[in-house]
Amino acid sequence: MSTTAGATGTPIRSKHEGPLDWRTIVKWLRREGVIDAETAERTIERCSRAESVQHPLVRLGNVGMVRSSDGKPLDTYMLTEYVAQHSDLPYLRIDPLKVDVGRVSEAMSVSYAERHKILPVQASNLEITVATAEPFISDWVGEVERQSRRKVKRVMANPEDIKRYTAEFFALAKSVWQAQKAGGNAASGNFEQLVELGKANKQLDANDQGVVRVVDWLWQYAFDQRASDIHLEPRREQGVIRFRIDGVLHVVYQMPMSVLNAMVARVKLLGRMDVVEKRRPQDGRIKTRNPSGDEVEMRLSTLPTAFGEKMVMRIFDPDNTVKDLSALGFPPHDAQRWETLVRRPHGIILVTGPTGSGKTTTLYSTLKRIATEEVNVSTVEDPIEMIEASFNQTQVQSQLDFNFAEGLRALMRQDPDIIMVGEIRDLETAEMAVQAALTGHLVFSTLHTNDAPSAVSRLMELGVAPYLINATLLGVLAQRLVRTLCKECKAPDEEALPEALAEVIKPWKFNGEYRAYKPVGCLECRMTGFRGRMGLYELLTVSEELKDQVNQSPSIDRIRRQGVKDGMRPLRLAGAMRAAEGVTTMEEVIAATPPLE
Repeated sequence: MSTTAGATGTPIRSKHEGPLDWRTIVKWLRREGVIDAETAERTIERCSRAESVQHPLVRLGNVGMVRSSDGKPLDTYMLTEYVAQHSDLPYLRIDPLKVDVGRVSEAMSVSYAERHKILPVQASNLEITVATAEPFISDWVGEVERQSRRKVKRVMANPEDIKRYTAEFFALAKSVWQAQKAGGNAASGNFEQLVELGKANKQLDANDQGVVRVVDWLWQYAFDQRASDIHLEPRREQGVIRFRIDGVLHVVYQMPMSVLNAMVARVKLLGRMDVVEKRRPQDGRIKTRNPSGDEVEMRLSTLPTAFGEKMVMRIFDPDNTVKDLSALGFPPHDAQRWETLVRRPHGIILVTGPTGSGKTTTLYSTLKRIATEEVNVSTVEDPIEMIEASFNQTQVQSQLDFNFAEGLRALMRQDPDIIMVGEIRDLETAEMAVQAALTGHLVFSTLHTNDAPSAVSRLMELGVAPYLINATLLGVLAQRLVRTLCKECKAPDEEALPEALAEVIKPWKFNGEYRAYKPVGCLECRMTGFRGRMGLYELLTVSEELKDQVNQSPSIDRIRRQGVKDGMRPLRLAGAMRAAEGVTTMEEVIAATPPLE
């Protein structure tokens, strides 16, 4: 949550009284040169045609005015900030992740907030921060201060945000309260009571309407905030909900343990998991819809912890499976080499990297493009990450002794053209992948190694013979994810090229115009300076010269040097190139990539 000023210049403070009027705002804008005469006349003409119940700021924001200085559209947010300066109130763009909903909802009733069109957004023992879209109306302040026995600090916010979050915050608080009331003091299931887990009946009904509403809110909220993971975490005193956004966890809500336990039970029920069993980890999946109406897959995982059952929901955005290579972060140099590789008729292609580095997204996006009507694409996964209609997907089931190797063996009898194995973990799976490649199939799989050259030695450590590696391996793609700089606020670095960046690029003798940028922080990126993530890639292709380096005792350094000669750019260099283009920073690259050897 932050306040700011200065979107349209510094206006003269107004002596206006009473509700805002769109004509008055247009007069201010024209008087101070924010808009020109033509824009003012056109706006007055459009707004005069019919009366509207919309707030004046919303109405003007929808007209399509542009700022005369730079032609930038004057939307509702910019107009709200402008009026905030006129009224000498701090401007605030409400960030729901930074609102303690349980606490602020106690400051006033929902009917009072709706009547006065205000919304409490922060609360301490001494002060309540209240957002309003009517800066010249303050008759409610004294009453709120008397009732709450705290001082009121007014801030100006977008009227559409106030209306939306008033409904959401108070509805959520009411649902949590109802759920808590229905459940009473439910057992927290902490480690002192671990042996009783799954036997106690002191828990909320997973179908209680309060719980249902809270879970529905949780999912829609996560989709809206671009979260990749939802964490429901039991603690000693209370439950905590956290979202992972752009690779960083944010605390979203804290609630009684009885409500958190009921939420976990509700999600387990929808995911067809054993609701009663809480003593062992479980996996499940749910398909739902985001606010846009698109289907979204969620993978569920529970784990018994010291204070109860923890749940993580991993969200798989269907848009990720249809991204082109540039959207994934592939530079043209590697995109062309990767496309050539995946069009080969047979062989093994490996994708390596740690958990959460985007391997699945890369594989699904690639397979989605090559899965035409003329080929049979079959996968064996643990678990199936996303359901894709154009694939034939099989789930590993260890309890039935159906592992990756058995899955591959079964797929070989299914007339496949392209096979994707979730992970090569042992010699049996590796040998089956090699056999599939030798018999004319294109095989994709993943490994956990630090870089691409290490994948060769990893296969040999598993027991695959060097001559089989040379006969089947086509290439290895190592990848990492780094946060990308916010386009709205990033600023050029003071130095032409920061020292860390120059140190990486200089030995490689790359020519070109480079300009490094640094994070600043704005309302669009929640003051972090970053928004979104992208991939960094290291693509090793197996050439005839590289095969000469694969023997009984291969040297990773020699394989790496040959890979570079064949066009491979090490991960850190790939990151440095992106930093030099102003897409990310060297700090992000250094944190995510192994050092250059």
